[in-house]
Amino acid sequence: MMLLCEHDQKVYAASLRVDPNRAQFFEYESLTFYCEEVSDCEVVHESKGKTASCNKSNRRTATGSSCTVTNIYSDDNGEYWFDARGGKRSNSVIITVTDGSVILEIPALPVMEGEAVTLTCRNKTTSSQTSADFYKDGVFINSSFTGNMIIRSVSKCDEGLYKCNISGAGESAESRLTVREQHLMENDCLSEHCCHIYLRLRTVFTIVMVALLLLVVGLLHCRKLRVTNRNCNCKCNCHNKGSNGENTKDEE
Repeated sequence: MMLLCEHDQKVYAASLRVDPNRAQFFEYESLTFYCEEVSDCEVVHESKGKTASCNKSNRRTATGSSCTVTNIYSDDNGEYWFDARGGKRSNSVIITVTDGSVILEIPALPVMEGEAVTLTCRNKTTSSQTSADFYKDGVFINSSFTGNMIIRSVSKCDEGLYKCNISGAGESAESRLTVREQHLMENDCLSEHCCHIYLRLRTVFTIVMVALLLLVVGLLHCRKLRVTNRNCNCKCNCHNKGSNGENTKDEE
């Protein structure tokens, strides 16, 4: 159970997510990192080290902390994570920032098998819907007049590198769609459940042991008092007998 709890902490206690949950951004957009189960959201970039803006924008949340990067640039591309207590590291998130005109809105975090996922090809210069072509691992897979491609029930087969192209505007960068299998999620939930059971049992065990310790100490103390009282009674009786004997002798 302790091993299960340790595994659960590695999976859940140190988790990083981003808002909005997408892997691609235009320059000068803002994004927020959420660090679960830690009080300071010190996000680390793979090459630049700790994100300096997090020192100024760090905030506490109901589940940990967060920090916001108000202006991101193309050199902010790369992998992000944070270091948690005990030398543990959170999951990583790969962010792509472009100075071009087209991005693909694709989840930055893994999606669970069976979920519906929408990929959106977005043009920086217009907010209206634009037709777009979508590619997976370099191969054309779909064309959409709305700029959206919907995967209604995602599976491991849908994992891969995706990009899109808008005629006359350009092509997006490639980003990976990662799918998490359902049974792995269930196993993680079982590990979390076992961890909670272990923590509760440990608390109950501690309370019971403290109560037993107090009971033993109390019994030993009572026994000591009884022995002390018995010795006192014995001394008193002996003293009284000795006093009675001396008086009788004097009278004779």
